[in-house]
Parts: sequence; structure tokens; C-alpha cells
Amino acid sequence: MHLGDGFGRTFKYLRLSVTDACNFRCSYCLPDGYRRCGGPGPLTLDELRRAATVFASLGLRKIRLTGGEPTVRRDFDDVAAMVAAQPGVEKLALTTNGYRLPQRAETWHRAGIRALNVSLDSLDRETFRRITGHDRRDEVLDGIDAAFAAGFDAIKVNAVYMKGINDHELDAFVALAKDRPVGVRFIELMETGDHAAFFRRHHLSTDIIARKLLAEGWTPRLKAADAGPANDFVHPDYRGSIGLIAPYSKDFCKSCNRLRFSSQGKLHLCLFGEFGVPLRSWLQSDDQMEEFRDRLVAAVTRKTDGHRLAHGLTGMTSNLSAIGG
Repeated sequence: MHLGDGFGRTFKYLRLSVTDACNFRCSYCLPDGYRRCGGPGPLTLDELRRAATVFASLGLRKIRLTGGEPTVRRDFDDVAAMVAAQPGVEKLALTTNGYRLPQRAETWHRAGIRALNVSLDSLDRETFRRITGHDRRDEVLDGIDAAFAAGFDAIKVNAVYMKGINDHELDAFVALAKDRPVGVRFIELMETGDHAAFFRRHHLSTDIIARKLLAEGWTPRLKAADAGPANDFVHPDYRGSIGLIAPYSKDFCKSCNRLRFSSQGKLHLCLFGEFGVPLRSWLQSDDQMEEFRDRLVAAVTRKTDGHRLAHGLTGMTSNLSAIGG
């Protein structure tokens, strides 16, 4: 059995949020810092185990642990090892701001994480501090070195591309891919409910970067079957690659292959959807897992053909940490 929607898309990639908390205060996401809302805490280890088991049984072969910042969970190492051990999970990935990476890279690799995305929005120390609220650029760069030493299969650096903030750093970011097999990815700034004004001031299309890359001898690379939304470019003189994530581009959603499950146990069919399907009630005991599976299968059929960002409709997403980005 596989999960599929009414538009012929099947889903093999799950973004599993393990917390909505984050210790950074990024200007495009949580400029005032994380504030915990009332209600239950994040999914427990047992709830996460049941969810991961069922998703894997339905053909989701790649699971990415997200947040917030997933590694702020005290039991994060146990979560990672548990998800990696689920039958059917072929690749466990992590998206992190990198603040614990220098000390924990080897531990996380031993736990079963094989792919790593590190958020790094500026290579300039002061700009990094202004964006994130933390003077930790050197720490994150050291963490990327530690990740290479630990032997991860894939390491990517994610930079949100913002007019007047880091758009002058394109060449410096591209240079990261010169001598190491790192994927540098520029993510187009997305509008969210809390940050419409910030979006209007700082949004730039990644088409600017695409034209620059093509002019400098980079060529598009064919996507792998389980690839995410990035359009990757390669160059014969570079060991790494450059990826562009352009959610405002035509047909961006056409090849969507991912689902999102929030730290509160809601299935989100789109990052910018109008609703989340609450399913936590069916994660309380192992004998509920069959019912949870059936409800998942039914819920996915409600997925729409795509988001409506180009029309200024951001759905229920107030900030990117709430669902898992």
C-alpha cells in the first residue's frame, strides 16, 4: 500500500517535526524568539515511533527530522535512532541550524542519520548575527567540517535568499562548493502569515541566480526520483552543486513528493495549506496503528494541486517553525 492523491502523485518523503521550539531568532521566521503556546507538548517517543512505523509501511522511504530546531529535544538522539531503525526507512535526514553540530556530528551519524541540511543564511559573521540573533557563524562552519569528518552521505547548506541582506554574498556561497561535495541551496524567501511586510521588503526571485549560474558555465542536473524541490546545477570545476528552491515558479507543486507531520500530530498536506489533519488521538497505543494508517490514506486524498503563494495566500502557516518548514 502506498500513499497517493487525486493528481497522480505518490509520496515517499516525510518531513517529521519533532518540536516547534527553536533557539534561534531568525528575522524571516521567529524574530521575537520562540514562544510556547498552551496545550500538549510535542509527540512523545512512543507516539513518534508509531507514526514513523506506519508512514514507513505506506512507502515513505525517506524521513527528515525537522522542527523548529529538532536537536533542542533532550531525547533527540533516541528519536533519531528509533526512526532510523524502522523497517522500510532507507534514508534518515536532519535539518538543523547547526548549533550542536561540532559536538554531536559523530553521535548523530552513529544513530543512523545519513543526510544533513545545515541552515546558514550568511557567511559574514555580523550579518549572521543580525539574521539569527546569535553570534554562532564560526560554530556552524565548524559543524559542517565535523559533519564531513563524520562521514555523512550528503551534506547541504541552506541559505534563504534575501534582498538587501545576503544577496551580495552569492559568490562566497558558490565558492563553498568548489573543493568539497557540498550542495549549496538558495531558498527563495516565502511569505508567511506573521511576516508579510518582511517578505515584501526582502523577496527576490532565484531566477537571478539561475541566470548567473548559466552565464558562468553551470548546467542543470536531472533530478533523482526521490529528490526534493531544488533545481540543481553542476560545474566541471566544482565538486559540489548549487540548488535553487523557487516556490513561486510555475509548476513548482506538480512533482510534490512529500508530506509533513507536525510535532503536535497533525498531517499537513502542504506547507501553506489551509488546515492540518489532527491524528494524534490514534497514536496512543500500538493497537490503534491500523486505524491511524487508514485515516492517513483517506486524508492524503484531500491534498490540493498546489499552494496559492503567488496570490498572497499563505494558508495557516504563521511561521516556518510551526509546521517544520
